[in-house]
Amino acid sequence: MKHQTAKLADIPRTVRDNDTTDKLILVSHHLCPYVQRAAISLTEKRVPFERVTIDLADKPLWFKAISPLGKVPLLIVRANGQQTVIFESAVILEFIEETQPNPLHPTDPYERARHRAWIEFGSATLNAIGRFYSASTEAGFLSESAALSAMFDRVEDELAHRERPWFGGTPFCLVDAVYGPIFRYFDTFDAISDFGILDGKPRVQAWRKALSERASIKGAVAPDYPQRLRHFLRAKNSFLSTLIPPADLASPLPLARSA
Repeated sequence: MKHQTAKLADIPRTVRDNDTTDKLILVSHHLCPYVQRAAISLTEKRVPFERVTIDLADKPLWFKAISPLGKVPLLIVRANGQQTVIFESAVILEFIEETQPNPLHPTDPYERARHRAWIEFGSATLNAIGRFYSASTEAGFLSESAALSAMFDRVEDELAHRERPWFGGTPFCLVDAVYGPIFRYFDTFDAISDFGILDGKPRVQAWRKALSERASIKGAVAPDYPQRLRHFLRAKNSFLSTLIPPADLASPLPLARSA
């Protein structure tokens, strides 16, 4: 097997080891919701960070060398002349929470545990969204749609015990940071068709609206995110793909391997 080594010239200057400036660097992908939650958290905490975006369909060698799982996000931490690479979004969120000011977790340990549980539920919801847009048949699509709707029924029930506008009432918390990217998918789904997944869930709908207007959530993706996501969904060759007219895709974009 031929092994390739990343050349210094191939590595973005901000990621190079010989750059000893104290900083946080978020290695990203255009569509990844797990990247978005980290970006939202850092923004809400008013922590400066740099962002380096890669193509997961053509992973650069420098990225493969520092990412044990070959996934984003990565958080590169430069401090006191040393560099640490943190991987896995849940770990990154906890690291940011533990090391940066302006906490996004509640102080009460029971409430904090509850929030962490709903963050896990958010990750499970992202997996369900992936099954929804990947379903190859109409029957499978309808089944995944119903399952996804049932998951949001649970969220609706949980929100009944909480004050608006955010998951914990006030202030904005990490659960909000996790669900902002989840609801962003539905902006694109709704533009394709009315699937009714969030129908009959007024608390979920109100939460979605509040999150969509939050500056940190709007700024977590580039302006061309909706177009990129539609291209990605159309290329899945799933049942949902057949519902997206080719004419809706105004111009070609690099295909993403994950979203």
